Amino acid sequence: MKFLFKFLEPNKIFLITSKAPKYVMALFIIVISIGLLEALIFSPEDYKQSHSVRIMYVHVPSAWITLGIFTSMTILSLSGYIFKNKNFFLIAKSFAPSGLVFNIVALVTGSIWGKPTWGTWWAWDARITSMLILALFYFMYLVAWRIYENKDYVLKITTIITLIGIINVPIIKYSVEWWNTLHQPASINVLSKSSIHSSMLFPLLIMTAAFALFSLLIFLMKYNTELIKIKNKGLDRL
Repeated sequence: MKFLFKFLEPNKIFLITSKAPKYVMALFIIVISIGLLEALIFSPEDYKQSHSVRIMYVHVPSAWITLGIFTSMTILSLSGYIFKNKNFFLIAKSFAPSGLVFNIVALVTGSIWGKPTWGTWWAWDARITSMLILALFYFMYLVAWRIYENKDYVLKITTIITLIGIINVPIIKYSVEWWNTLHQPASINVLSKSSIHSSMLFPLLIMTAAFALFSLLIFLMKYNTELIKIKNKGLDRL
């Protein structure tokens, strides 16, 4: 464990992360190009929703990544608090901006998709409302880093925010099963047969990969900026 923490020292990590963005950017451009072709041109229209179903290729990956990032932030924050390693907090902090961006994208595209599907831009549906609540937790997390100057105190505050916020993640996931909601049930199931056709599943997975790469790119840019700040302060470790 000590060897791992030594490897995670800012100066050593920066040697890798400073060079990574250009490769991630190149890969992102390739994957997003393929994903957009598949989603907008080659994938079929839905027999009920027609071409409006194509919003799915932005909405669903955004929602998945939003949940994945917040879960990762919680694990990182808790690990940092347990092992007294502030670099875990720095990684979690660097993930937060992309998580909030994708959360907003999921809410906006869901609203756009809801108009032709449900006949309204917004409904206080269980899943939509719980996603909005998650966005508020992202916002509180980022604001906490802004307003608290006492670094030790902000680590505690942000950990508490993530631990409370993570309770909302399973609520988002299972809200369509626990309550009678407008939002459709999951079309993709890991443990059982998925209801989505492969002609739609393939571009959906490609777009998810593209969005994951984009979130990684934002993370690297933010994380490198934080490491440079530490380096300018003359610190070798967090």
